[in-house]
Amino acid sequence: CSSLAIGTTTGYRLFSLSSVEQLDQVHESNEIPDVYIVERLFSSSLVVVVSHAKPQQMNVYHFKKGTEICNYSYSSNILSIRLNRQRLVVCLEESIYIHNIKDMKLLKTILDTPPNTTGLCALSINHANSYLAYPGSATSGEIALYDGNTLKTACAIPAHDGPLAALAFNSTGSKLASASEKGTVIRVFSIPGGQKLYEFRRGMKRYVNISSLVFSMDSQFLCASSNTETVHIFKLEHLTDSRPEEPPTWSGYMGKMFQAATNYLPAQVSGMMNQDRAFATVRLNISGQRNICALSTIQKLPRLLVTTSDGHLYIYNLDPQDGGECVLIKKHSLLGSGKMEENKENDLRPPLPQSYAATVARQSTVPSTSTMPGYSEDGGALRGEVIPEHEFATGPVCLDDENEFPPVSI
Repeated sequence: CSSLAIGTTTGYRLFSLSSVEQLDQVHESNEIPDVYIVERLFSSSLVVVVSHAKPQQMNVYHFKKGTEICNYSYSSNILSIRLNRQRLVVCLEESIYIHNIKDMKLLKTILDTPPNTTGLCALSINHANSYLAYPGSATSGEIALYDGNTLKTACAIPAHDGPLAALAFNSTGSKLASASEKGTVIRVFSIPGGQKLYEFRRGMKRYVNISSLVFSMDSQFLCASSNTETVHIFKLEHLTDSRPEEPPTWSGYMGKMFQAATNYLPAQVSGMMNQDRAFATVRLNISGQRNICALSTIQKLPRLLVTTSDGHLYIYNLDPQDGGECVLIKKHSLLGSGKMEENKENDLRPPLPQSYAATVARQSTVPSTSTMPGYSEDGGALRGEVIPEHEFATGPVCLDDENEFPPVSI
């Protein structure tokens, strides 16, 4: 949650989210039009791009050097891509490809997955727990959990009655949140065991399309946004008796009475009583647009970020103690001219080429992808073929240095 990547009809843009008042554009590329997937590896220079012009091809770039690291093509349209420090996952409608991010070697192909028309999948950002979650059924809300490190199936979690709509891991890969197409209930499970830890009710009046589920980095909050105007933030409180005794109030007494009563009620009824409502909410001034949310700390304060498909970023303050209605403090346009020119005079580093084409024009010593072994145009995966073992990069993916990766949290 430290940077923002957007795809546009003309290319893609990368922004830094270090400030509330100013939105810094880190990079802009207009080499590939109609970009609908752009995934950056944390704050590094590695970015993965997929365009509507070639929806079956994944291009991996080192944008600071302006070079293309490799490209692979697959048997059908790429629906989503997920990456962490160890793995790069490509999700098609009925198959999933797992690559080793250090050399782009194909490690595993999961074939014949249930039809997944939206490319729904989640990958833990903690590479020590490289768990992958995707729909295990097209008709029910079963989650297939796969261990991306050992390349083995971990378990199946019967999360919902209806088909899945959203999945998200927390930062350590120890929790997984899910929502179904109904969008009324959000559940959180332990990983890798799959035990249900929390259940939150988003609403009962209407079904909604949940487009974004995200944990805060400390796993204390879970945010859900949908095609409605309301964004919900839930608090994951520890269900222990270590908290100080509450003062004797009528509501406290009734709460304890209900909690005790759940021990004697059928599971379906007690589950309903244990559902918590939102700790904090946001009411957007738009409805019906797809949006993506993030919970981040910017300038030492907790913020809720909402990016909408019309090209705007909204930043809200979140009160971590009392919750309630979040206050809008800044709105940015993502489709303006950007800050690239203004920031150049403050940048003491030598200028770097901004695109692959610019690098070629400068007669870079880096050989083109068409001549590098393992970097063929079709990647060995056209016509439904599995990429052969020899079809991978000959050398490691070299970023500037290890500082481009975020610190490893143990």
